[in-house]
Amino acid sequence: MVTMAINGRFRPEELRGRLLSLLNTGQLVRAMEVHSGISALVASRTRVQCNENGKNELLEFDALWESGLTDSASKGFPDIEILGFESRLHTIEEIVNVANKPIIVDGDTGRDVDFFTYFLIKLERLGVSAIIVEDKTFPKRNSLDPDAIQNLEDPDIFANKIKVGKAALLSNDFLIFARLESLIAGRPVEDALFRARRYLSAGADGIMIHSRERDPANIFRFATEYDKLCKELGFRKPLICVPTTYNTVREEELKRCGFNIMIYANQLLRASVKSMQEVCRAILLNRRGFEAEPHCVSVSEIFDMVGFTQIREREMKSSLEKSRATQQIK
Repeated sequence: MVTMAINGRFRPEELRGRLLSLLNTGQLVRAMEVHSGISALVASRTRVQCNENGKNELLEFDALWESGLTDSASKGFPDIEILGFESRLHTIEEIVNVANKPIIVDGDTGRDVDFFTYFLIKLERLGVSAIIVEDKTFPKRNSLDPDAIQNLEDPDIFANKIKVGKAALLSNDFLIFARLESLIAGRPVEDALFRARRYLSAGADGIMIHSRERDPANIFRFATEYDKLCKELGFRKPLICVPTTYNTVREEELKRCGFNIMIYANQLLRASVKSMQEVCRAILLNRRGFEAEPHCVSVSEIFDMVGFTQIREREMKSSLEKSRATQQIK
């Protein structure tokens, strides 16, 4: 039976610090995109037992990625930072309420410094572990759209946003990662390295390098040069990748290249849309729901996942105890 959603939760300060603890172990942190409470439950509880080279291993996701793209799309809006402060927070709170894994929030551009600061303060209080903010101008356009105009922010302005954000935090375990959009904007690896140096010097807790190319050559080259940059700076901060387009590359290779976090950034939403389309088509074609069942989980599984089964069992137990007490009185 699936553990009830409200069990196994952590206090905000405990949940917030879990990502930093994972990074300190040196393992590759595997993060899955979520966009709602139910998707967070699915990502948190999915485990796969595998046997590779005679070694048994239990695989699961280490963290949750609250994506701006999938948050917007799940509400029927384009990914252009159209959702307001309260809407984003509502989704994040849904996820926090059922989370037993550290949460990384997609901060988009962070908008202006004041908005960014208040957003950070709220996330820190909720128990979110990290935010990733991208160095594009507001309002951004989605990085995976090859036809969109991608305007990069002035690196000094963006570095100051990071600096002000870090100063506003009360804890040392909430992380601000800088997302480099140089490759997305068609600029060379050298531009990304220049920006990485600037942002790390301003206090960024790590760097995410993004690309929509299917060939990961520039991603690998950046990782190699990033290692050299960190040696020059005298410290190394985590390196993050999002292999949405170069999805033939395995996790082990990314780890060998120096990546510390990899994010599966939109697969759950894309999968849910495909499943919903198939269910709708099956029902329309057959004029009944029977043929749609192979695409659906059972209602009882949903009951287990969200905790309804446990509530029912508790009520039945309470009713039985009351009945026994009544009989004893008689």
